[in-house]
Amino acid sequence: MQIALLGDVMLGRLVNRHLATANPAYPWGDTLELLREADVRVANLECVLASGGEPEPGKIFHFRSDLKNVDSLLAAGIDVVSLANNHVLDFGADAFREMLPALDGAGILHAGAGPDLDAARRPAVRRVGGTAVGFIAFTDNQPDWEAGPSVPGVYYVPVDDGGERGAALLDLVQRTKARVQLLIVSAHWGGNWGSDAPARHQELARDLIDAGADVVFGHSPHVFRGVGIHRNRPIIYSAGDFVDDYAVDPVERNDQSFLFVLVTGDNQPRTLRLYPTVIAGFQARLARGSAADIAARMQRLNQHLGTRSTWNASARCLEIPLSQQLRP
Repeated sequence: MQIALLGDVMLGRLVNRHLATANPAYPWGDTLELLREADVRVANLECVLASGGEPEPGKIFHFRSDLKNVDSLLAAGIDVVSLANNHVLDFGADAFREMLPALDGAGILHAGAGPDLDAARRPAVRRVGGTAVGFIAFTDNQPDWEAGPSVPGVYYVPVDDGGERGAALLDLVQRTKARVQLLIVSAHWGGNWGSDAPARHQELARDLIDAGADVVFGHSPHVFRGVGIHRNRPIIYSAGDFVDDYAVDPVERNDQSFLFVLVTGDNQPRTLRLYPTVIAGFQARLARGSAADIAARMQRLNQHLGTRSTWNASARCLEIPLSQQLRP
């Protein structure tokens, strides 16, 4: 099985304006071929899909995409989206409630936010043949958006001092793993910048894997971070940005990232393949001339985490064998 993992997908603002006339498949560029080869496609949806709502007071950036752009997710074959992030309620609860039936009607599973806490915590499960792939999503952003017993919001778990929330997350991971063969835990954590994986993120990622996660899929920073390994399971500390309209920092290069493809065998993670990407013209594209340089930067970050990776020039991807790692 192949599972494609995409970082932040922001279809609002100028992307939304472009999609008013462009083909729904436009944002995915030439990454579509790789996406179509995957059995499961997962993304963090960094906006709300809605036609209404009012901008949330007190926030600087508000991301909303027209409800029709659920067709863009369908064009890429997106199966599951994380809604646990700091933009899903940018236009209030009414816009958020408008999005949920649109995703459901399109057959796109979602996790990490909901009309109440139980729904926000509820895992999504995608079946591929005889394999059940589970998906849990949480965020340590926007504590004021935390879902409650009858309050819509996100599944909020503070990373630095999880307390009861952290214990409940690990318990949810353990219980979910008991009923699925593969489990992805999506973590929208930390600030926007910096390529180093915080120590507390590393600790929590290992705890999540010990509890039953097969993949820790991190995002929120606009730049990618290194990949760690724990018990032969990958930890993507930050997948970076996949599609957006953001200004590009010339040093941190938030326009560069990867399409992450997890290859499994016998329901076990075997290899992680990283295909370098760039954002240009509100579109994700496979990196061409810069691909090796982007991969080399990731290799250096991986080395700091004790992870060995190899550039496959013919496939134009960085390969990480998950069972052949040296412990840091």
